[in-house]
Amino acid sequence: MQTEPRTSPTGPLIGAHDLADRLEEVTVLDVRWRLGGPPGEQEHAAGHVPGAAYVDLDTALADPPGAGGRHPLPDPSRLQDALRAAGVRGDRPVVVYDDWQGRAAARCWWLLRWAGHEDVRVLDGGWGAWCDAGLDVATGPEVVEPGDLVVRPGALPTVTADDLPGVLATGVVLDARDPARYAGETEPVDPVAGHVPGARNAPTGRNLAADGRFLEPGALAEVYAAARDVPVAVYCGSGVTAAHDLLALEVAGIPGAALYPGSWSEWVRDADRPVATGHEPGSAAH
Repeated sequence: MQTEPRTSPTGPLIGAHDLADRLEEVTVLDVRWRLGGPPGEQEHAAGHVPGAAYVDLDTALADPPGAGGRHPLPDPSRLQDALRAAGVRGDRPVVVYDDWQGRAAARCWWLLRWAGHEDVRVLDGGWGAWCDAGLDVATGPEVVEPGDLVVRPGALPTVTADDLPGVLATGVVLDARDPARYAGETEPVDPVAGHVPGARNAPTGRNLAADGRFLEPGALAEVYAAARDVPVAVYCGSGVTAAHDLLALEVAGIPGAALYPGSWSEWVRDADRPVATGHEPGSAAH
C-alpha cells in the first residue's frame, strides 16, 4: 500500500488525510454513482464524508438521454441550480469523491472546471480511501448553506463528432472504455459495438495503481506519452468515464485535452459514421 501524499498539493487530486485537515475550508461533494449500481443517495445517507452534499450524476451532472447521447452535458442553468443547492461557491475550493475509483468524481471535476470553477480536486481513492484511513463518517442528510457559483460554460474544451477526423489527422483520439468494448467484442449498453476508426484505447483502469488510487504523475506521463504536444480528444460510452482519462492527463502534466461529450452513444446514432472493431496496431495510448 502506497502512502500519502502521492501528488502535488496543488494538483487535481487530494489525499484523505489532507482533505480531513481542510474540511472547514472546502465544499465536499459526494457523487457516488455507477451504471447498474446501488442508488448513490442511499449510500450517502448510510455514510459520507462529514459535510458532504450528495449530487446525483443522472439528474444534476447530465441532461436526459437523447440525440446527444446517454449523458449529454447538463443545461448550464440546471447545473448551476444543482451546484448552488449543494453549497458550491465560486470563491471556495471544491473536493469531489465517489466509490467508483474516481470515474463519476472525474465527471463532476471536469464539469466544475468547464463551468469556470478553478479550484476543484478529486479525493484520490474516493470513499474507500476515506474509510481505510479511519476518518470520521457522518450519516443521514446534510443541510448545507446554498452556494453562489455562476456557471460560465466553456472553460475546458469540447469537440463534436464532426471534429474527430481533424483531431485524428494531427493528434490522437482516446477511447476510455475497457478493451473488450473498444474492440467490439462486447457491448452491454449501446446498440453498436466497436470504436471510432483510428482511436487509441486508453482504458480508465490503466490510470490506477493496485490500491485504486491514481498512478504517480511520471507513470501517467509514460502512459500518455503519445498525447503530449498534439491535439487530443477523449471519449467513452456516454461522456462520463472519459473524464477519468482527462483527469489522468491533468495529473500527468498534459492539460488541454478535449472531451467528446456525446461519445460512443452519440456516434452510433448516425448509421453513416464508420465503426472499427478489433485491437488495431498502435491502439494503446503509448
